[in-house]
Amino acid sequence: MTQAALSQPAPGTGPAPEARTTARTQPLDPPLLPLAAAVPVAALAGVTLDGAFPALGWWPLAFVAVTLALLTLVGRRAWGAVLVGAAFGAVFWFPHVSWSSRFLGDDPLGWVPWVALATAQTLFTAALSPLVTLAYRWLPRWRSTGVVRLVVLPLLVAGAWTTRELAMGSWPYGGFPWGRLGMSQSASPIAPVASWLGVSGLSFCMVLLCAAVIEVVRVARTTAPARADDVPVPEDGAGAARRWRRWTAVLPATLPTAVPAVALAVLLLVTPQFPTSHAGTLRIGAVQGNGPAAYSDERAPGALLDAQLAASAPLADERVDLVVWPEGGVGSDPLADPATERALDTAARQYDAPLLVNAASSKGELIYNTSFLWTEEGATASHAKRHPVPFGEYVPDRWLYGAIVPSLVNLLGREYTPGTDVPAVDTGDAVVGLAICFDVVFDDVVREGIGNGAQAFMFQTNNADFRGTDENLQQTAFARMRAVETGRAVVNLSTTGTSQVFAPDGTAGPALPADQAGLIVTEVELRDGVTAGVALGPWVQGLVVAGTVLALAGLAVQARRSSRRKADTRD
Repeated sequence: MTQAALSQPAPGTGPAPEARTTARTQPLDPPLLPLAAAVPVAALAGVTLDGAFPALGWWPLAFVAVTLALLTLVGRRAWGAVLVGAAFGAVFWFPHVSWSSRFLGDDPLGWVPWVALATAQTLFTAALSPLVTLAYRWLPRWRSTGVVRLVVLPLLVAGAWTTRELAMGSWPYGGFPWGRLGMSQSASPIAPVASWLGVSGLSFCMVLLCAAVIEVVRVARTTAPARADDVPVPEDGAGAARRWRRWTAVLPATLPTAVPAVALAVLLLVTPQFPTSHAGTLRIGAVQGNGPAAYSDERAPGALLDAQLAASAPLADERVDLVVWPEGGVGSDPLADPATERALDTAARQYDAPLLVNAASSKGELIYNTSFLWTEEGATASHAKRHPVPFGEYVPDRWLYGAIVPSLVNLLGREYTPGTDVPAVDTGDAVVGLAICFDVVFDDVVREGIGNGAQAFMFQTNNADFRGTDENLQQTAFARMRAVETGRAVVNLSTTGTSQVFAPDGTAGPALPADQAGLIVTEVELRDGVTAGVALGPWVQGLVVAGTVLALAGLAVQARRSSRRKADTRD
C-alpha cells in the first residue's frame, strides 16, 4: 500500500497545489486539505483549543482542536505548514492571552504587551509546525506497514507536537509554558494520567490518541472500498443499498485497525491517580484582601497591608496552623520597614500561628519577589520567585528594548532577580511547597518542592493586573492540575481572586470569588510520597524530545539518500 493511496484528497478537490514533483525531490503526497481550506480549518482549530481552557473550559474541545490541526498539516510543504501553523497559533494565542492587555492599565499603549506576546507565540508555533508535517511525510516513505501507520506514525506525530510545546515553554527568556495541552484537562477524567507521566506526558498521550484516530480513518477510507468491490451482493436493490451491503460486509475486517486507538482511549480513561500516603492535616487560614495590588493602581502607603489585616481579623477567634497571604499582600519590604515588621509580628501573635506572606525585598542592590514564613520572632524562612516574568517583573536586554520602545520599557522600574533558594518551607507542623504566581506553570519549581518534602502546596499569586479577564481562571485550573499531578492539596490564593483550595485528587474545595475580600478557613490533607509524574516527568520529556529529534534526523538522512538514488536512476 503506497502513501499516495493512503493520503488521497477529498473527492472533488483534486491534488493541492503543493503536491508537485521536482527534479531533486521525491513526489509529495497530496495534502488532505487544499491550502485554501487548511488555513481556515487551522484557525478553527485554534479557537477551539482556546475554548478548552477557562473561561469556557470545556476540556473535550482540546481533542477536536488537535485533530483539526493535524489534518491541516498532513502532506504540506514546509512553508505551507508554517502558514497553517501561523493561522492555528494566531487564533489560539491572541484570545488566550488577551488578559495581558490589562497589565498597563489605562495606558494608551496597553495593547502592546498583548500583541507582542501573542505574536511571539504565534511565530514560534508556526516555525515549529513543520516538525509535524515532516513526520507525516517521511515516516510512511520509509515504511508503510499497518503497524507503522497505526502505531509508529502517531507516536512520532505526538512527539513532534510535544517537542514544539516543550521548546516554546523553555525559550526565549525561560519560555512561556502557558498554553500546554495537558493543562486543559484539569477537570477531565484523564487528568490522573499526569500523576504517572507529568503534564507533558499527558499532552503527548492526547496528541497520540488524535493522531491514531486520524490514521484509523485514513486506512479504512482507502482499504475498505477496495475490499467492498470484492464482496458479492444480490443484484436486486438500488445502488445505494448495494453499496451499503458491501460496506457492512467488510466492516468487521477493518475494525482491527482501530484496536490501538481504542485501547489507548480506554487506558487514558481508566488510569487511576498515582497513590500517595496520608500524613495528617493542616488547618489553614487563606486571606484574600482585595487591596489595590495592580502595578498601575494608585494606593496610599500601607494600603495593601491594611486590606490583608482587615480581611484577616476573624482569625483572632479561629484556631489555625498557618495563615496564608497572597503574592504582593505586603506592600513594603518587612525586612527594611520597621512599621511593617511590627505589624506582622503582632499579627502572628494575635493569630497564634505563623504567616506565609509575600513582598518585594532587597539584598544589596538586588530585588526579589519573596515569600516569608513569619512568626512572632520575625522571618524564619523565605523563598524568592524562581522565574520572574520577562517584561512584567524585569526587562531582559533592557538596552535593546529600551532603544526600540523607551516609553514602555521605562514604565517598568522594577527589576526582579531570579531566586535560587528552595521552594519549600517547614512551618513546624508541615512542609509546604511554594510557587509564586506564574511559577505554577514551571515544572522545575513544583518538582523541587516535592523533592524537598512538600506535603501540600501554597500558591501565592497576584491577579490584580488582570481584573475582569480569564487569567485568574486559567491559573486556577493550572493549580488544580498540579494537585492531581503531585498528589498534594493545593491552596491557590490571589490578592483579588479567584482563590480556591483543591484536594490531593484535584477535587474542588472552598473558593473565594474575584474582586471580593474574604477568608477561607479549612483543613487541607497532607500527603507523603512522590508520584511517578513528578519522578519520571523530566525523563519523559527528555525521551520525547530526543526520540523525536533522532527519529526525524534519521528519516531525513534516509529520504535524502532515496532522493539521490532516484536522481541517479533518472540520469
